[in-house]
Amino acid sequence: QVQLAESGGGSVQAGGSLRLSCVVSGDTASFYLMGWFRQAPGKEREGIAARYTRAGSTYYVDSVKGRFTISLDNATNTLDLQMNDLKPEDTAMYYCAAGVTWPSFNPRDMDYWGKGTLVTISS
Repeated sequence: QVQLAESGGGSVQAGGSLRLSCVVSGDTASFYLMGWFRQAPGKEREGIAARYTRAGSTYYVDSVKGRFTISLDNATNTLDLQMNDLKPEDTAMYYCAAGVTWPSFNPRDMDYWGKGTLVTISS
């Protein structure tokens, strides 16, 4: 089965940066969408950045637009999320996910998930 493994989480002060990575098994071309989701305590899981594999296009939720950048390294099957100008409200568990059958950018439409990596931002 497909495996996704995140890394790069940690604790930083507001204004700092982190780079998350997700190594994906198999051919990423088989995924319609690959993206990053996050979930803070007491809140629902939300999609924050997505890459549409076949088209090479990207999408960002308004709260991270201009600060986060999603990218895919086809040579290593690695999905990265560069996070700059981090804010306390970015604190959450971050998950890498992939959807196969033309999913919407919704957690329920994802077919594969990583185990998550924790990001904590202090003020």
